[in-house]
Amino acid sequence: MRSGITSQGRRALGEEVRIRRADARDAKRLTRLVRTSRSYEGPYAPMVAGYRVGHDYVETHRVFAAVGETTGRLLGFYALILDPPELDLMFVADDAQGAGLGRLLIGHLKDEAHAAGLAEVRIVSHPPAEAFYTSVGARRAGTVRAAPPAVMWDRPELLLAVA
Repeated sequence: MRSGITSQGRRALGEEVRIRRADARDAKRLTRLVRTSRSYEGPYAPMVAGYRVGHDYVETHRVFAAVGETTGRLLGFYALILDPPELDLMFVADDAQGAGLGRLLIGHLKDEAHAAGLAEVRIVSHPPAEAFYTSVGARRAGTVRAAPPAVMWDRPELLLAVA
Protein backbone atom coordinates (compact mmCIF):
# COMPACT_ATOMS: atom_id res chain seq x y z
CA MET A 1 0.00 0.00 0.00
CA ARG A 2 1.30 3.46 -0.86
CA SER A 3 0.10 6.38 1.21
CA GLY A 4 1.06 10.04 0.99
CA ILE A 5 0.56 12.73 3.60
CA THR A 6 -0.75 16.26 3.37
CA SER A 7 1.28 18.92 1.57
CA GLN A 8 2.10 20.34 5.02
CA GLY A 9 3.57 16.96 5.93
CA ARG A 10 5.60 16.76 2.71
CA ARG A 11 7.15 20.14 3.45
CA ALA A 12 7.93 19.17 7.03
CA LEU A 13 9.45 15.82 6.13
CA GLY A 14 10.78 16.65 2.69
CA GLU A 15 9.49 13.47 1.09
CA GLU A 16 6.52 11.20 0.57
CA VAL A 17 5.73 8.65 3.25
CA ARG A 18 4.86 5.03 2.62
CA ILE A 19 3.24 2.72 5.18
CA ARG A 20 4.29 -0.89 4.87
CA ARG A 21 4.11 -4.03 6.95
CA ALA A 22 7.10 -4.16 9.29
CA ASP A 23 9.25 -7.26 9.33
CA ALA A 24 11.82 -8.78 11.68
CA ARG A 25 14.61 -6.67 10.14
CA ASP A 26 12.83 -3.55 11.46
CA ALA A 27 12.85 -4.67 15.12
CA LYS A 28 15.99 -2.76 16.15
CA ARG A 29 14.83 0.47 14.51
CA LEU A 30 11.38 0.14 16.11
CA THR A 31 13.01 -0.41 19.51
CA ARG A 32 15.24 2.63 19.04
CA LEU A 33 12.23 4.79 18.16
CA VAL A 34 10.46 3.71 21.36
CA ARG A 35 13.47 4.17 23.63
CA THR A 36 14.42 7.60 22.29
CA SER A 37 10.94 9.14 22.29
CA ARG A 38 10.87 12.50 24.07
CA SER A 39 7.30 11.67 25.08
CA TYR A 40 8.79 9.28 27.62
CA GLU A 41 11.26 11.62 29.31
CA GLY A 42 11.20 12.51 32.97
CA PRO A 43 8.89 10.41 35.13
CA TYR A 44 7.86 8.31 32.11
CA ALA A 45 11.43 7.27 31.20
CA PRO A 46 11.48 4.00 33.18
CA MET A 47 8.53 2.75 31.09
CA VAL A 48 10.65 2.50 27.92
CA ALA A 49 14.21 2.25 29.30
CA GLY A 50 14.50 -1.48 28.71
CA TYR A 51 11.67 -1.84 26.22
CA ARG A 52 12.31 -4.06 23.23
CA VAL A 53 10.28 -4.62 20.10
CA GLY A 54 11.49 -8.09 19.22
CA HIS A 55 11.46 -9.81 15.86
CA ASP A 56 9.00 -12.33 17.32
CA TYR A 57 6.60 -9.50 18.23
CA VAL A 58 6.81 -8.05 14.71
CA GLU A 59 6.19 -11.44 13.13
CA THR A 60 3.26 -12.26 15.45
CA HIS A 61 1.33 -8.98 15.31
CA ARG A 62 0.20 -6.51 12.66
CA VAL A 63 2.99 -3.97 12.88
CA PHE A 64 3.14 -1.24 10.24
CA ALA A 65 6.01 1.15 9.65
CA ALA A 66 5.83 4.63 8.11
CA VAL A 67 9.01 5.17 6.12
CA GLY A 68 10.35 7.95 3.95
CA GLU A 69 9.83 6.97 0.32
CA THR A 70 13.29 8.05 -0.86
CA THR A 71 15.37 7.65 2.32
CA GLY A 72 13.74 4.58 3.84
CA ARG A 73 13.98 6.35 7.21
CA LEU A 74 11.63 5.02 9.88
CA LEU A 75 9.31 7.90 10.80
CA GLY A 76 6.75 6.06 12.91
CA PHE A 77 4.91 2.80 13.47
CA TYR A 78 1.94 1.18 15.10
CA ALA A 79 0.94 -2.32 16.20
CA LEU A 80 -2.63 -3.54 15.94
CA ILE A 81 -3.74 -6.51 18.03
CA LEU A 82 -6.84 -8.18 16.59
CA ASP A 83 -8.07 -10.27 19.52
CA PRO A 84 -9.05 -8.40 21.54
CA PRO A 85 -8.86 -5.36 19.24
CA GLU A 86 -6.28 -2.93 20.60
CA LEU A 87 -3.71 -0.42 19.45
CA ASP A 88 -0.74 -1.86 21.32
CA LEU A 89 1.99 0.57 20.28
CA MET A 90 2.16 3.79 18.29
CA PHE A 91 5.20 6.02 18.01
CA VAL A 92 6.16 8.89 15.72
CA ALA A 93 9.76 10.13 15.50
CA ASP A 94 10.21 13.31 17.52
CA ASP A 95 11.23 15.41 14.51
CA ALA A 96 8.29 14.11 12.46
CA GLN A 97 5.60 15.05 15.00
CA GLY A 98 3.18 17.75 13.93
CA ALA A 99 3.50 16.85 10.24
CA GLY A 100 0.32 14.75 10.01
CA LEU A 101 2.08 11.41 10.33
CA GLY A 102 0.11 10.32 13.40
CA ARG A 103 -3.15 11.00 11.57
CA LEU A 104 -1.86 9.07 8.58
CA LEU A 105 -1.04 6.10 10.82
CA ILE A 106 -4.47 6.24 12.49
CA GLY A 107 -6.15 6.31 9.07
CA HIS A 108 -4.15 3.27 8.05
CA LEU A 109 -5.00 1.53 11.32
CA LYS A 110 -8.70 2.16 10.74
CA ASP A 111 -8.45 0.69 7.23
CA GLU A 112 -6.66 -2.39 8.57
CA ALA A 113 -9.14 -2.82 11.42
CA HIS A 114 -12.09 -2.43 9.06
CA ALA A 115 -10.62 -5.02 6.67
CA ALA A 116 -10.28 -7.38 9.66
CA GLY A 117 -13.97 -6.91 10.49
CA LEU A 118 -13.44 -4.88 13.66
CA ALA A 119 -15.97 -2.27 14.81
CA GLU A 120 -13.69 -0.45 17.24
CA VAL A 121 -10.17 -0.54 18.63
CA ARG A 122 -9.24 -0.03 22.28
CA ILE A 123 -6.42 2.39 23.06
CA VAL A 124 -4.74 2.56 26.46
CA SER A 125 -3.02 5.89 26.00
CA HIS A 126 0.17 7.38 27.33
CA PRO A 127 -1.37 10.28 29.32
CA PRO A 128 0.23 13.07 27.22
CA ALA A 129 -1.10 11.45 24.01
CA GLU A 130 -4.77 11.42 25.03
CA ALA A 131 -5.50 14.75 23.31
CA PHE A 132 -4.09 13.41 20.04
CA TYR A 133 -6.28 10.30 20.16
CA THR A 134 -9.43 12.28 20.94
CA SER A 135 -8.58 14.64 18.06
CA VAL A 136 -8.69 11.68 15.65
CA GLY A 137 -12.07 10.50 16.93
CA ALA A 138 -11.36 8.25 19.92
CA ARG A 139 -13.68 8.68 22.87
CA ARG A 140 -12.83 8.28 26.53
CA ALA A 141 -14.12 4.98 27.93
CA GLY A 142 -12.46 4.87 31.33
CA THR A 143 -9.17 4.73 33.18
CA VAL A 144 -6.67 1.90 33.47
CA ARG A 145 -5.20 2.09 36.96
CA ALA A 146 -1.46 2.08 37.61
CA ALA A 147 0.16 -1.33 37.90
CA PRO A 148 3.47 -0.84 39.72
CA PRO A 149 6.26 -1.50 39.17
CA ALA A 150 5.69 -1.72 35.38
CA VAL A 151 3.39 1.30 35.07
CA MET A 152 3.39 3.88 37.83
CA TRP A 153 0.53 6.10 36.63
CA ASP A 154 -3.11 5.81 35.61
CA ARG A 155 -3.75 5.82 31.86
CA PRO A 156 -6.77 6.90 29.82
CA GLU A 157 -8.69 4.11 28.11
CA LEU A 158 -10.24 5.17 24.79
CA LEU A 159 -12.26 3.52 22.04
CA LEU A 160 -11.72 4.36 18.39
CA ALA A 161 -14.63 3.57 16.05
CA VAL A 162 -13.44 1.97 12.84
CA ALA A 163 -16.35 2.53 10.43
